[in-house]
Amino acid sequence: MRTTGVVGLKRFAKGLLLAAVAMLASLFVDEAWAAAARIPVRVVVVTTFELGQDSGDAPGEFQYWVERLPLTQTLAFRVGQRALRYNAAKQVLGIVVGSGSINSSASIMALGLDPRFDLSKAYWIVAGIAGINPNTGSVGSAAWAEWVVDRDLTHEIDAREIPADWSTGLIPLTRSRPFQDPPPPPGIFSPNAYHLNSGLVDWAYKLTANVQLDDSADLQAIRAQYVGQPEARRPPHVMKGDEVSANDWWVGALMNKSAEEWMAYWTGGKGISATTAMEDCGVIHSLQLLSQARRVDAQRVLVLRTAANYSAPAQGQTAAELIASESSSDSATHLSAYIPALEAAYRVGSPVVDTLSSNWAQYASRLPSAAP
Repeated sequence: MRTTGVVGLKRFAKGLLLAAVAMLASLFVDEAWAAAARIPVRVVVVTTFELGQDSGDAPGEFQYWVERLPLTQTLAFRVGQRALRYNAAKQVLGIVVGSGSINSSASIMALGLDPRFDLSKAYWIVAGIAGINPNTGSVGSAAWAEWVVDRDLTHEIDAREIPADWSTGLIPLTRSRPFQDPPPPPGIFSPNAYHLNSGLVDWAYKLTANVQLDDSADLQAIRAQYVGQPEARRPPHVMKGDEVSANDWWVGALMNKSAEEWMAYWTGGKGISATTAMEDCGVIHSLQLLSQARRVDAQRVLVLRTAANYSAPAQGQTAAELIASESSSDSATHLSAYIPALEAAYRVGSPVVDTLSSNWAQYASRLPSAAP
């Protein structure tokens, strides 16, 4: 009886072991199947807003990509701002993240954690409109950023109360004066500056440097007001230029100067303050966190901002007059170079998207670089 009981127990244990092995095997098979079934993505085009429908009406940042790339397939995205769009042949995904860093960070995190997509090797291209510093660029132009600096993480004193020898009321957190050296080390308020992969940025710039951008009599008239500022008077062109990102839409000569100093402070003088936007720190920071979980590769990020308006007034114009001229309606369409900026975003961004997608065997495992 005892021998029979032991044998039976062994058989029972062996059965349990075989069942456990079978269950684990099925789990691995299911996981492998799920990975194989994920929608492959080579490039994600990130835009920040759309005005109405995805196509056929007044355009926002998303519409030209939907209509021209095209992004024909609609994919539900219930936790996002609106539905995603996809091109299955090119394996390109498009998203509207919403305005401001709070919306952009939530949208990117939601997409990065969406189990439907394989984003592990995807390239991310932010393609949006922006303000342009008249000291470094002109309306209708397109700027590839290597540095994106956060201007929101600050102490701030009202300009009417700042000491007479201060150039701004913005002060780095943990510091007591503007631009106090050394810059704060990484801590609970970091990061303040994001440095994108320089080789990838240089490659994108080199690929698109000769893209022709539209000029017009309206753009020429706007530029003509910027007497004594040669960069502001140049016809639209592709350039390298960095971004100061903030959730407030600031304008004015003094705030423009402050942005230039803020850029220089956080980049050790390496960055060039060119564009102003709201969303990109949220986008990049979310991608960096997702990269820690190996959901994405944060080295595969590009930021392209195109100039819809100037961030500082022309000669003889006040800051209040500038903001009044650029804020005449509830829509972004009032911006002085709105349509040229939308056009430039697609015209400059799409060659990069197409090149990455069509040469996937080359770029899936190796980042492109302008270096010989």
